[in-house]
Amino acid sequence: MEVEGKVAIVTGAGGGIGGAISRALAAAGAKVVVADLDGAAALATAAEIEAAQAGAAVGVEADVADRAAIDGLLRTAAETFGPLDLYFANAGVIEGGGLADEVHWARALDVNVMAHVRAAEAVLPAWLERGEGYFVTTASAAGLLTQVGLAPYAVTKHAAVGFAEWLAVTYGDRGIRVSCLCPMGVETAMYTAGLEAEGDEALGARVVAAAGAILSPDEVAEAVLAGVAAERFLILPHPEVLDFYRHKGVDYDGWIAGMQRLQARNREG
Repeated sequence: MEVEGKVAIVTGAGGGIGGAISRALAAAGAKVVVADLDGAAALATAAEIEAAQAGAAVGVEADVADRAAIDGLLRTAAETFGPLDLYFANAGVIEGGGLADEVHWARALDVNVMAHVRAAEAVLPAWLERGEGYFVTTASAAGLLTQVGLAPYAVTKHAAVGFAEWLAVTYGDRGIRVSCLCPMGVETAMYTAGLEAEGDEALGARVVAAAGAILSPDEVAEAVLAGVAAERFLILPHPEVLDFYRHKGVDYDGWIAGMQRLQARNREG
């Protein structure tokens, strides 16, 4: 898909990966609805884009775990730019270390999984009628591998990958394209907060830091646009993730043993 002239919604776009994807889309000629729970951050990203490409972006405060908020984003897109072509389900949360509690689990499931399900429910009817549309899920390498220390994050990112796979399998022959972004370490506020935390949350961030390069959000956005242009399902800004994933599939017990050793080393500092 060529994004020039297309209309996109990007969630979690007040900064980090979402903000970078929004800027990259606009620079490539797309019109972007910039959505974030932090309304001021969404407006700031949109203003930054507007300064470079007038008329290319609008910022909206939205909790995309809420179906009504997603419907509102679709109305904003249609009224401002026209029918929606691409939906980037990028918003995500890290909730609770270790096994966590049910409050943390509920929020992680709501944002990291059900927000994607609700978005698909909202966009699919019009896309199926038109015979085209593009759904991009931001999961994580944790969704293919795991996340040491953070059970809700690891499990919900696995679920996000699974739902993206299901969408691709179920609707790919009807013109719906799906990509799933699975990066490792990215220099975002979420990553920085993990490094500054304590306990299991800090352990998770340290393991990510030791696993490979920490990319900038702009580097990830470049990989995303290349993946969309190629209509590639798995978008892996860290190519070594594919090697880790293959090793996991070939020798699951050996992979778990290796992850146990990695966790032990990082717990010891």
